[in-house]
Amino acid sequence: MAGFFGINVILSLLANLVFGNFGSGTPWRHLFAATAITTLFSVCCSSLCFVGLPLLVPYARRRLGFPLYWGAIVLILIGFASAGSLLALVVLAVVGYIPTVEAFIRWFVGSLKVSIIVTLLFGVFGTIIEMLRSRLDATTLALRTKERDEADARRIAVEAQLASLESRVQPHFLFNTLNSIAALIHEDPAGAERMTGQLASLLRSSLDQLTPLIPLEEELRTVRNYLEIERVRFGERLRYDITADPEVAGLRVPRIAVQTLVENSVKYAVSPRREGASIAVRAAATNGHVRIEVEDDGPGFEAAATPAGHGLALVRERLAMTFGAAASMMVDSRAGRTLITIEAADPDRPHASDPEGRT
Repeated sequence: MAGFFGINVILSLLANLVFGNFGSGTPWRHLFAATAITTLFSVCCSSLCFVGLPLLVPYARRRLGFPLYWGAIVLILIGFASAGSLLALVVLAVVGYIPTVEAFIRWFVGSLKVSIIVTLLFGVFGTIIEMLRSRLDATTLALRTKERDEADARRIAVEAQLASLESRVQPHFLFNTLNSIAALIHEDPAGAERMTGQLASLLRSSLDQLTPLIPLEEELRTVRNYLEIERVRFGERLRYDITADPEVAGLRVPRIAVQTLVENSVKYAVSPRREGASIAVRAAATNGHVRIEVEDDGPGFEAAATPAGHGLALVRERLAMTFGAAASMMVDSRAGRTLITIEAADPDRPHASDPEGRT
């Protein structure tokens, strides 16, 4: 309110200095009196515009098309100028500045033209600014709504892709395990029965998870069960060791991601070789990140030639979709040693990006 009144005072003073008959010898009290009267007219007219235009302009725009509503706005402004001039003159008459009716009429006729011109000038300009602001607000809202819809669409697409990736990994593990059970049914019925129970436990654990992230300790338990199943099949050819720092037990990782890497080692390092291979799984916390290593002493492979449907590619995609730049997977493979390292930020911590920006 103080700002509104201050603007009217400044504009009235400038108008008197520019258009009034005031010279260097004019007493300051005359300039002050003229500025006070001009301010009174300005406040009365602008107050009516300030209150009335936000109510009447939208109504005129809804009921009348372009350019008819501009004609209605001009008539409204003329009405506000006339009413504001009349109100200002009433105030001047009440304080005794206008002593007679004849003087009141002369003041009204003399001030009306100026009030209408000034009110139209600032009223039309203000209306245009308000219309542009409203359009900007509407456009901003539409853009934010579009961005939100696009973000929702991306989230749904990521979730669908994650589900698709999981559907490609889970049957692969299931078929391998069923083949192992089938191979043992006649030779080792007790082992086949034990593997069936372990498989049921793994499937139950998998079906109970409704989110793509699970605690690392649960993922490692799945890895251990899987290796025990495969150990029945490969015997002493499969040797493994799993170690994890206690503080990383509750950190969340993509479901069956580590198990997929271990399955990859079983398939390419243990299965094709008579002597088999050793697999080591290690997990530790470093600077708010979890570091998971899967290492085997198999023949190695060319990491750059990994096809799109390979288990490593699936895990890399899952990490990218789940953690973005906050996770990385590094592959170091050569004859006699393959080391795959996953580093991911703890999703429960405030920071969610890898400072090195790796993918």
